[in-house]
Amino acid sequence: MERLGLAAVLSFALIFYLRIRKRRNLRYPPGPRKFPLLGNLLNLPTSFEWETYARWGKEYDSDIIHLQAAGHDLIVLNSVESATDLFDKKSSIYSGRPQFTMVNELMGWDWILPTMAYGERWKERRRLFQKHFSTRNAHVYRATQLEFVRKTLPRLLDHPDDFLPMIRHMAGGISISLAYGLNVQDHDDPFVDLSERAVQSAADAAQPGAFLVDLIPWLKYVPEWVPGARFQKTAGELRQLQEDFRNLPYVEVVKNMSSGQRNVKPSFVSSSLESLDEKSRVEQQKEAIKDTAGAVFAAGTDTTVATLQVFFAAMLCHPQVQRKAQEELDQILGGKRLPEFKDEESLPYITAIVKELMRWQPVGPQGEAMLHDEKYYPEPSIFRPERFLREDGQLSSEVRDPGDIAFGFGRRVCPGNHMASSILWLTVATVLTTFDITNAVDEHGQPIQPSVKYHSGLVYHPLPFKCTIKARSAAAEELVRFAADASR
Repeated sequence: MERLGLAAVLSFALIFYLRIRKRRNLRYPPGPRKFPLLGNLLNLPTSFEWETYARWGKEYDSDIIHLQAAGHDLIVLNSVESATDLFDKKSSIYSGRPQFTMVNELMGWDWILPTMAYGERWKERRRLFQKHFSTRNAHVYRATQLEFVRKTLPRLLDHPDDFLPMIRHMAGGISISLAYGLNVQDHDDPFVDLSERAVQSAADAAQPGAFLVDLIPWLKYVPEWVPGARFQKTAGELRQLQEDFRNLPYVEVVKNMSSGQRNVKPSFVSSSLESLDEKSRVEQQKEAIKDTAGAVFAAGTDTTVATLQVFFAAMLCHPQVQRKAQEELDQILGGKRLPEFKDEESLPYITAIVKELMRWQPVGPQGEAMLHDEKYYPEPSIFRPERFLREDGQLSSEVRDPGDIAFGFGRRVCPGNHMASSILWLTVATVLTTFDITNAVDEHGQPIQPSVKYHSGLVYHPLPFKCTIKARSAAAEELVRFAADASR
């Protein structure tokens, strides 16, 4: 056994030596020193890695950094200019996605838009999404967003300590309703729970270095019973979770439609199935519909939720921003009604808050160097919505919109960016109209100094924290209760 182990190690070393030798004449951007065979494997950051990448960019005086891990190349882009040059201007070359052995192959996530390889399958699903959820069809998703945001208000009033899971439930409910038209339970909805568990498992597995099989793909052929191959059992369990996520809500819609139920709520799946071209590749069309619905389903679990959680943290830590926003809301709404999408043009400070939320603590943290670039955003660590406003208080067109960075570049830009922006704007405006977010208090009733820490991962979000959430006034509480009655 020892000789077999030694032979495997030597074979592994030879493979990567030949790879590196083949590439040694290629010219790469600068980066930290590579060690023989391993490259940068031993000095790759394993947490808050974007901070290290930004530091390396400054150390090597380059906005493009090259790393290598056991024969795999990693290129880090630290500026908007470099990202635009590659992903926008050369999108025909740089529109692919790396295919990870664990996530894409063993867990089976090769069907979802963000990780799908660029090609006809990806294009077909993106066209489906854009056809149903384009900006021209804003009424398709805005009515649902308004309904769920207002349903959340009385729950927030009655159970303020549960605000973080409540926000996750709200966003998940919106996605389920839009994708499948299924009813969402007020608490502990099984599909919301399924989405959270499935998407989180994929995000955890995609973390650099999480599984050795991503660096040594041939390990996928090693049987589960071999010592050290426990990842195969993990992959099997997580693959079942992925399949449930992809199939169960879709099957539920199909069952409801085939049973002739009159109360089937219109959704992406129902309208797409009703519009099938019966003369061409019916089963392939159905697969595309299922996959696209899954992408909508997943969207309510990660980045939008994380940004809304950052919103509560920002208001807790920056009460002066909260007060200024509430002054603007009171001036426009008079404390007599809740905000609607038609009010957006009259509420530039609210819009500026949303922009700053996307920039300040980016939930897709790999873009932090761009969103914290002092050339575009002076004093980037400070939460200051005013940076997006002119002296007259209106939105400035001269400041780079962080959404142009946060939602990606080129052909892989997030197709649902307008939907994400609208739910962020509506939630921020509605919560600040009706609630005050202040310091938590101790057992003696004394305010506790705010302290918010963040989780390092593919999606960057606050760890659970405490604050006090109360209705701003008796009139605000009345608005909350009325919103609950009106949404039933």
